[in-house]
Amino acid sequence: MNGVPRVPEQRRPEGPPLRFSVLGPVRAWRGGEPLSTGSPQQRALLAALLLRDGRTATASELIDAIWGEESPSQALAAVRTYASRLRKALDPGVLASESGGYAIKLPPDALDLAVAEELWSDAEKARGAGDLCQARSLLKKALGLWDGEPLANVPGPYADNQRTRLEEWRLQLTEARLDMDLEQGCHAEAVSELTALTAAHPLRERLRELLMLALYRSGRQAEALAVYADTRRLLADELGVDPRPGLAELQQRILQADPALAEPSAAVAEPASTPVRPAQLPATVPDFTGRASFVAELSEVLAVAEGKVMAVSALAGIGGVGKTTLAVHVAHAARVHFPDGQLYVDLQGAGPRPSEPETVLGAFLRALGTADSSIPDSLAERSALYRSVLDGRRVLVLLDNARDAAQVRHLLPGTEGCAALVTSRVRMVDLVGAHLVDLDVMSPEEALQLFTRIVGEERVASEREAALDVVAACGFLPLAIRIAASRLAARRTWTVSVLAAKLADERRRLDELQAGDLAVKATFELGYGQLEPAQARAFRLLGLADGPDISLAAAAAVLDLSLSETEDLLEALVDTSLVESAAPGRYRYHDLVRLYARACAERDEQPPAERDAALSRLLDFYLASAARVYAMERPGDRLVDHLALTAYAGLDFANGGEALDWLYREADCLLACVRQSADVGADPDRLRRAVDLLWAAKDLAESGANSHRYETTAVAVRDAARAAGDAWAEGRARTTLTNVLLVSGWIEAAEEEASQAMRLAELVGDTAAICWVANDRGIISLHQSRYSDGELFFKKSLESSRSAGNRSSEATALCNLSRAHLSLDRTATAVETAQQGITIYDEIGSALRSANGRYALGLALIRANRLNEALAQLTDALTIFATHRQRLWEGTTHFRIAQVHLAARRHPQAAQHAEQALALRCIGGDRMRGNVLVLLGRSLLGIGQVDRAKACWQDALGLFEQCGVQEAEEVRGLLSPAAAA
Repeated sequence: MNGVPRVPEQRRPEGPPLRFSVLGPVRAWRGGEPLSTGSPQQRALLAALLLRDGRTATASELIDAIWGEESPSQALAAVRTYASRLRKALDPGVLASESGGYAIKLPPDALDLAVAEELWSDAEKARGAGDLCQARSLLKKALGLWDGEPLANVPGPYADNQRTRLEEWRLQLTEARLDMDLEQGCHAEAVSELTALTAAHPLRERLRELLMLALYRSGRQAEALAVYADTRRLLADELGVDPRPGLAELQQRILQADPALAEPSAAVAEPASTPVRPAQLPATVPDFTGRASFVAELSEVLAVAEGKVMAVSALAGIGGVGKTTLAVHVAHAARVHFPDGQLYVDLQGAGPRPSEPETVLGAFLRALGTADSSIPDSLAERSALYRSVLDGRRVLVLLDNARDAAQVRHLLPGTEGCAALVTSRVRMVDLVGAHLVDLDVMSPEEALQLFTRIVGEERVASEREAALDVVAACGFLPLAIRIAASRLAARRTWTVSVLAAKLADERRRLDELQAGDLAVKATFELGYGQLEPAQARAFRLLGLADGPDISLAAAAAVLDLSLSETEDLLEALVDTSLVESAAPGRYRYHDLVRLYARACAERDEQPPAERDAALSRLLDFYLASAARVYAMERPGDRLVDHLALTAYAGLDFANGGEALDWLYREADCLLACVRQSADVGADPDRLRRAVDLLWAAKDLAESGANSHRYETTAVAVRDAARAAGDAWAEGRARTTLTNVLLVSGWIEAAEEEASQAMRLAELVGDTAAICWVANDRGIISLHQSRYSDGELFFKKSLESSRSAGNRSSEATALCNLSRAHLSLDRTATAVETAQQGITIYDEIGSALRSANGRYALGLALIRANRLNEALAQLTDALTIFATHRQRLWEGTTHFRIAQVHLAARRHPQAAQHAEQALALRCIGGDRMRGNVLVLLGRSLLGIGQVDRAKACWQDALGLFEQCGVQEAEEVRGLLSPAAAA
């Protein structure tokens, strides 16, 4: 067969294809079936042929590859034997004998290395074209092909050389991918991986450079500089050289806080879901009319922002005067000056619940591509990150319908090249540096021109005087004119005189048109009066609900109609422009339209009790749905049996993921419903259901995006219950508030609320609240080092749970009791008690709660020095917490896993998990963050990064001193000169 090349026809025409891997153990498959590759030497032969990319290897080359200079006397015969065995194992014709040697020729996608090389090539092309999202995705796929050490356990000098080459290439790919991570703003996530990599490759300066940049962009400047100091000392000790110039230059730029270092701004997970160039401007109206002087004035101000200064223009005027229309028109015209995108938000300043700046900043950061895990909790931190993300970009921000200057200050870009347009009913004289524009009503000529453009020249020309009467009756307000003209345009049988006569007959309407803001209400009366009875009822009742928007299912509850009937009504309202379609299946009112709808409800809804009934049904809908989410997340937990009964059904969910999606999607609307239902003066039944809805939605308390809103809602409900003299509702409200305060790390405040909650629960005999408050008081006691008190509280919770037959809370009490035993140095009892809790969780099928049990058991096993068992339990818990989106517990578990690795002296792994805990941000307040930083410092010290360890301890000391806790003394000891020595 020598000299006979392989031809495609020699291979089997049918059957699954062959696949080979060298980026890990050398393996072969036919379809999904693994094939035997023989002895280590036979795998060495196979690897040598696969890595030659189809080229022929002579027998002597193969002998050198497998044995080197110490080949056996029968090496040639052995090579022929290995080749014969491989030929039988593979498809006919795959292994060919050519010119006294052998060759394997395969399709490009048959070898994992070839696939990785193709992905790398495509990634380089994508990066060259500026598509970092695609390049990063391709590199991640390439790196995902590695399965451990390349050519694992393959002997021979050739395999050794190739193994080194492939490992180096893998590192280069990893550095390239991390570099793109940082270009796209994923600095917080990159720190963890880079910490581990620098520990594994301490002399690799490029990794150190990337780590410094990632730390700096995460706001950890001291640590970034400490990495340089550690690197310089290590290179001097090991190699007797200084860091390369690039690393030294980066240190200087960090010292000088070079703004260019913060230019890359956004972590883009997927290009389709997180665009880096937002285009959020609403559509401009095609019939925009007049305002020429204002357009020119604003356009001139925005144009000078290009590369020079951050421009702010604030438009003020009464509702309906056309502020938004003008701002959107100008913003579209100015887009050429802002190629990096346009942001838009309706701040709902005229409504009862103006948008909170931190919520808006979260939405803006996501629109700019920042990952959720990188968005901090506080307003100040979000505002600072927002300005950093925009630095170096040219972005236009349109802040519509602002309440006052205080609401928008944190939303201004603050960097040259960017600009902001603000609309508001108030004149923002206290917005420093703003170009103020007072927008008045249209001139009669402009008003008539707008009316004519909508209605049509032919219809207006013959009735000019009647048209002037119409726009005059509208007070020359653009919104009123547009509604009136649109109504006329949609009715071809009407004349302009008919519309003018209708306006003239509306004495109340005319009075209101002359009364400032009431003019807008009068204008909406035109559209409202033409609605069918069912449409009008829907318009009135749906306007009663607070919240940024409303889902179709929630709207159906308000109206007490089927989904299809509700959708028909809502779409009809969308057609009249009285309601907007926020997204498929979601609807919203402009804030002025909502006020008008509520006025209509007060005037027209008969009997008046129907208004309360509609909101009661909405509350029932949210409570029943949230209770179902709670029950799915916590099988066996009988809290739902102790919640108020609902007369209106909620949603059914196919699985836990769908249930959680609903809860987090509806968070703002659900919490708004709670606050609205708990207003002082609401009936006691609604108040209690509002409290129970808050309790059933307690998962929101542990959400970094919702915990602040949940806390403020809990405070409002507590105050409402106290004002109403309802001890039952107040006790439960304080129970929910205790929980969210614990999540946020406010231990003293949580203790105060818990004490009051326990007193009230015992007063009214609320067994469910007693159970949960006792548990929380136990946790608080552990935080305060009152371990015996904690044990008593957990025993009380355990007793209450067993009396109520609540096996889930019984297991929770056992697992927490385990932590109390551990704090009292009863390690064996702690292990046993945690195992009892886990057994109950497993019996009732509560996966989420079992994670808490495994967490508690992991802590006990750490103390028992059973580290491998502890790591297994904590790893299982981490997976469950991540699946159920429990960010607080996910971060805390990373911290505990880091403790295990540190105890086992696995310092790189400990540092990596500590970094992951910090990257999640939601880890239980500043005190817990300080604990993570202390552990991270110890881990870094173990891998020789001394200065960076000290930087972590310095940050931790600041947090501990701010909290006033005893851990500060420990950190001072770590930072003392004696400790350093």
